[in-house]
Amino acid sequence: MSQAALTAGLEAADALDRARDGDQAAFAELVREHQGMVFGLAQNFLHHRAEAEELAQDVFVALHQNLSRLESPAHVRFWLCKVTSRRCIDRVRRLSWRLERVNGTVQEQPVLPGGGDPMLANMLRRLVAELSPPARMVVTLRFQEELQQSEIAQILDMPLNTVKSHLRRSLETLRAKLADRGTFDEP
Repeated sequence: MSQAALTAGLEAADALDRARDGDQAAFAELVREHQGMVFGLAQNFLHHRAEAEELAQDVFVALHQNLSRLESPAHVRFWLCKVTSRRCIDRVRRLSWRLERVNGTVQEQPVLPGGGDPMLANMLRRLVAELSPPARMVVTLRFQEELQQSEIAQILDMPLNTVKSHLRRSLETLRAKLADRGTFDEP
């Protein structure tokens, strides 16, 4: 481990200790360190900036309330990823249920422009948004957060084989839908 990595690890542990002791500046430091991950995960999953901001704020309030239970900076990151994932899935389920009850259908979520080929990125976002909430979260954690399948299983409290199944079926579905649109040639 490099000296810089060791120093950063010690600083993160110190910030967690100070935040647990009530130091608001240290808590703000924790928020700054993790806000990109929390907001990015929520934004990519929900496709709605205001909803993602509200969810991220709720997650950080919960973090403040649970600081005493968190043991290390790695545990903080794991906990934030887990709570954000669960809240995203819950929010989509509640929203879908409400829309179905009110309108009889689920409205398509807005899609944000992306890098690379914007048309392909928008199409992929729409197609990923059509997946079930658990499958969508597996895909989001795997490809946005670049987590390993074992990490996803821990975060979502899901058996590893279920994560693998969600990922495999989701990728097959996405490939088939892209092939149907003439965007992707199946191997």
